[in-house]
Amino acid sequence: MSGDFRRGGSSDGGFHRPREVLSGAASLAPPPDGPGPYRDPAFFFRFPPMPQRERPDFIRQIVAEDVLSGRHGGRVLTRFPPEPNGFLHVGHASAICLDFEVAREHGGRTTLRMDDTNPTTEDPSYVEAIARDIRWLGFEWDGEIRYASDYFGALYRMAVRMIEDGFAYVDSLSEEEIRAHRGSVREPSRPSPYRERSIEENLDLFRRMRDGEFADGEHVLRARIDLASSNMKLRDPLMYRIRHAHHYRTGDAWPIYPFYDWAHGQSDAIEGITHSFCTLEFQDNRALYDWFIEHTRPASARIARVPGAEGGGGEALGSWDPRPRQYEFARRNLDYTIVSKRKLLLLVEEGHVSGWDDPRMPTLAGMRRRGISPDAIRAFCRQVGIGKADNRVEIATLEWAVREALNRRAPRALAVLRPLEVVIENCPEGEVDWIEAPYFPRGADAPPEGWPETRKVPFARVLYIERDDFAEEPAKGFRRLAPGREVRLRHGYFITCRRVEKDDAGEIVRLHCTYDPATRSGSAPDGRRPAGTIHWVSATESVPLEVRLYDRLFRVSDPAGGAEGLRESLNPDSLQVLTGARGEPSLAGDPSRAGEPGPVGDPPGTAWQFERLGYFVPDRATRAGTAGATADAGGEAPAGGALVFNRTVTLRDAWSRRAKSGDTHATDAGEARTPAADESAGPPVPGIDSAREARDAARRADPALRAAFDRFRDPLGLPEEVADLLSGSAESVRYYERAIGGVVDPAAVATWLVHEVRGAGGSEGDAGALKPEALAELVELVLERSISRAVAKSLLARLVEEGGSPREIVQREGLGRIGDAEQIREIVHDVVAAHPAEVARYAAGQTGLAGFFVGQVMRATHGRADPAIVRELLEESLNDAT
Repeated sequence: MSGDFRRGGSSDGGFHRPREVLSGAASLAPPPDGPGPYRDPAFFFRFPPMPQRERPDFIRQIVAEDVLSGRHGGRVLTRFPPEPNGFLHVGHASAICLDFEVAREHGGRTTLRMDDTNPTTEDPSYVEAIARDIRWLGFEWDGEIRYASDYFGALYRMAVRMIEDGFAYVDSLSEEEIRAHRGSVREPSRPSPYRERSIEENLDLFRRMRDGEFADGEHVLRARIDLASSNMKLRDPLMYRIRHAHHYRTGDAWPIYPFYDWAHGQSDAIEGITHSFCTLEFQDNRALYDWFIEHTRPASARIARVPGAEGGGGEALGSWDPRPRQYEFARRNLDYTIVSKRKLLLLVEEGHVSGWDDPRMPTLAGMRRRGISPDAIRAFCRQVGIGKADNRVEIATLEWAVREALNRRAPRALAVLRPLEVVIENCPEGEVDWIEAPYFPRGADAPPEGWPETRKVPFARVLYIERDDFAEEPAKGFRRLAPGREVRLRHGYFITCRRVEKDDAGEIVRLHCTYDPATRSGSAPDGRRPAGTIHWVSATESVPLEVRLYDRLFRVSDPAGGAEGLRESLNPDSLQVLTGARGEPSLAGDPSRAGEPGPVGDPPGTAWQFERLGYFVPDRATRAGTAGATADAGGEAPAGGALVFNRTVTLRDAWSRRAKSGDTHATDAGEARTPAADESAGPPVPGIDSAREARDAARRADPALRAAFDRFRDPLGLPEEVADLLSGSAESVRYYERAIGGVVDPAAVATWLVHEVRGAGGSEGDAGALKPEALAELVELVLERSISRAVAKSLLARLVEEGGSPREIVQREGLGRIGDAEQIREIVHDVVAAHPAEVARYAAGQTGLAGFFVGQVMRATHGRADPAIVRELLEESLNDAT
């Protein structure tokens, strides 16, 4: 079983592959002189990061229609109901985002309810972990945590009433006998000999079950529905079983416990849940969910109103108000991942991982410890979306979201994982040159409070470079250091290798180099340009690091099967511990930085980009030497107090190439270097990722395409995957640069071009009848809030097919957003005046009705009113009215 998600991805970091328009031999002229975005330096710094793609989905359409129609009084109340028998995992993240975000979009609320009906597997520590993970993910539930166990009395009383109404009976068949009577899809179930017990006998037996007279498995309570139903869930399902077990909240008060299908829907109804979301495997359960709702009498629960809930109803069957509805969405199975709690527990118990928060685990606790940020997980969930059919999501999609989240805010630092000593022979002994280097790249988010913009990196006579950055006999295309070759040190001087020193075994132990003092700025007065740039640290001023290179826990994309198959699928190289790594002193909060932040004083989880290597986060064992340091995967923190860093993700996905070539054991500190950071990476492996290969080949054949890629990355600041797609051909570059020639937001245009234009039938270089200027015009209409994204997307398909001016079409057909506050104010006033009863209920504390009023206003404006203005004016109007 794999991690469950929604909407498939691709190896292009989550972007679907375009129809390639490759013209490797075509030349591409540089941007023309004259006015335009490339001539205005301020142009590159005034645009926000690329927005996340918004995708409409059927769940949101259902909820929006309910709000517009006034169903449930316009209220939206969702719930997240985990079972507290383990840690939340990455699959839960999609459900959490859906539950909380859909409610928030309509001014509604979301509750957190622990589905604690199985006493033998649940524990309060899991409750605490679940609550902690939800808050970390960025959500806050309404009111206090709720528990299905709070409703045990109500569920029991409703079950008694169902017996009295003839809808339930006590069955004394054993579990095996019930299974033997079950029948098949083609054959009806055989009735139990106890199905026709009298109401009096059933009541007596059920009460005695409640009093603890019987042993486990001696009786069960079943619903009486339809033994011939084609839906097997309706063939007299189980409602209660006897289980003499201690419950972590109710103790030994209950010897009987409700089954999921009985407790789930009734708990929703008690709380007043309006929309109950679950995954597709519960699709057949929906009929049972509805049947229980329709055949219970709310008044029989005799339960006090749940604080903050709006559920209730009368004595009549099915008179729940509101009546909850269940909606199912499909799982999205994440490659190289399992989320079965049973299998995850096996990994923990057999010692394949160190615990539930091992950074290789798909649990939210493990992802947090690995350095994956909550906004990256939320962005990933939005990217994959939800759907009605199961699909697989490549893990590269998640990794792309992680890189995007970290790229703009992670401070940069230099670190060497596998050091090779370099002696700079013309650098004086004992002299240290402190070179200023930026913490953050241009276009990054504002540095966190307390972070300076730059740090000092020490250059001295003895340095360390990455062992892989030197080749005594370099292969063709190798552009890093070699005998007689000059390279640039990142943020520093040019150095040239003069001599190689080896030990008695012939292993290289030291390089002897010289440096050019005139190149401190990173450029040479005579204009010469080294073939490559490498990273480095000072041997004397650097700090010791223990670096843990985490990789995918499994070697295969779908680690299915039993325990033995799971063990065989494990990746033996999922963790490599490098104990001899070195890092620049800023990583340790070095005294020379005058108290500037470093990992020892940073908030837990602060991620760093080790330049040219990837993103790394201090492990909790980094605080070794402080009280309470804890063992972790890879062992205790080193006794010398070395800083411990976990690798979050590489700078570029190298796994797919290794996997397709069969070399999933290869792990190289430099494997993740991007073309922009390391031009010596060489051509891609033949036959792997052919679309990316073709674009890379086109850029190697045409320097203008390569220059376009570099422009798109810096200064435009586009993500690497987007820059790659847009610079793969002369046609795509020309189209994109024409589109942003009017100084429209380049990131927004790129998003529409690689996502929406392709979805409407075009591609990056061939958008049909849609002219670049028209695309820019459409994006401007969205950015200036003249039209909604939904209107823009529907209009885009017409433009690709027919062409035309978006602005003219919007004006001619009246598609523009209503942004006039006074016009909306009049509609808000009329809506509020037309619903005095709802206003009174809102004043009495039923603030969830705000969603109802928003829906009424949107309905009156055919969805064109600006939602933000609507909410603001409604709040003002409702407060005045109350």
